[in-house]
Amino acid sequence: MDIIVLGVLEFNSIAVGIKALDGIVKAASVKVIDARTICPGKFVVLFSGDVAAVDASLTAGKEIGEGYIVDELFIPNLHSQIIPAIIGTVECKIWDAVAVVESFSVIASIEAADIAAKTANVLISEVRLAVGMGGKSYIKMIGNIHEVEAAVKAAVKVIGDKGLLCKEVIIPNPHPEIKPYFIY
Repeated sequence: MDIIVLGVLEFNSIAVGIKALDGIVKAASVKVIDARTICPGKFVVLFSGDVAAVDASLTAGKEIGEGYIVDELFIPNLHSQIIPAIIGTVECKIWDAVAVVESFSVIASIEAADIAAKTANVLISEVRLAVGMGGKSYIKMIGNIHEVEAAVKAAVKVIGDKGLLCKEVIIPNPHPEIKPYFIY
């Protein structure tokens, strides 16, 4: 299994975020996973590479974005489910229990999804990054009820400790009609 290193910067200026994006990719050999405008009028950049490259690019992005950074994240060993859940390439065969954990921050949701996946045997089916949701973000997860409960507890702690928890719900034995809303 490859080690995935993730860097994320969230800016409160779209223009500065785009300038930082250029600096991030010029600073080191990183792969941009996503870079886009998010609600409410912010810009987020997610990128991956080896530890040194991500660290160098994160530093460059922070220097360019100084004074405009909302939050930052560096995870040197990201769980392998998180990037597919962000970009929408997850398949699901499990259907015992589902959960949604909603936060007021993109970075809090990414960090919480990573912790949830590392804590319990769940499928992180989606990490939605604040597009069209007034700056909110959420995680969807699927698994057996006990695993989902453990994962939600871990995710809620991470988001709650930051003061950014909106709400969490667990649905045991979900109706099959809602399955298309949990998987791609």
